[in-house]
Amino acid sequence: MEINISTIERQDKYKLLIGCIVPRPIAWVTSIGRDGVLNAAPFSYFNVASIEPMMVSIAVMRKPGSVRKDTARNIAETKEFVVNMVDVYNVDVANQTSADFPPEVGEVDALGLGTTPSAAVRPPRLADSRIQFECRLHQIVTLGDPVTSDLIIGEVVHVHVDDRLYQNGKIDIGAFAPVSRLAGQSYAKLGEPFERPRPVYQLNKP
Repeated sequence: MEINISTIERQDKYKLLIGCIVPRPIAWVTSIGRDGVLNAAPFSYFNVASIEPMMVSIAVMRKPGSVRKDTARNIAETKEFVVNMVDVYNVDVANQTSADFPPEVGEVDALGLGTTPSAAVRPPRLADSRIQFECRLHQIVTLGDPVTSDLIIGEVVHVHVDDRLYQNGKIDIGAFAPVSRLAGQSYAKLGEPFERPRPVYQLNKP
């Protein structure tokens, strides 16, 4: 199959990307707008961006007419947010926050979600999440012409990890039980882990 991207429609591009680039971790983001409304929404275009400084990236697609989603608008205005990680225990409520709530309605209050104060930023953490990254905005890169996506790069300034998930300086992946996003309405649990040692290149000398 050969696909000339210039010949296919936006929806076909979308299906191709989300069907091929899997599994994707989920950033369950809490942010506060200038009006004080507390927003919570999940995003699967999410990954590590840098180790030192510690940064994460989240791509937030815009609505028709190049209108920013609430999360991107809030972060652009207030420069702070929290990434709450999604696992098998909170995926159902995280999915509930993906509904298209109007800007004046906060998902946290509408769904009765529990929150916990953050240590370094204003937006609170979600009590249902067991790993949380408090972030300050480093940069927003706008993509497309007209703009179709806000690539948000945030610097992690504080991390919270449930004690039961942190063993000997590492995350216990089995106890964490993360959930990833696939295509359509599909999610995935962690499958059977396996290891492949990274090879060491050695120059063959005569």
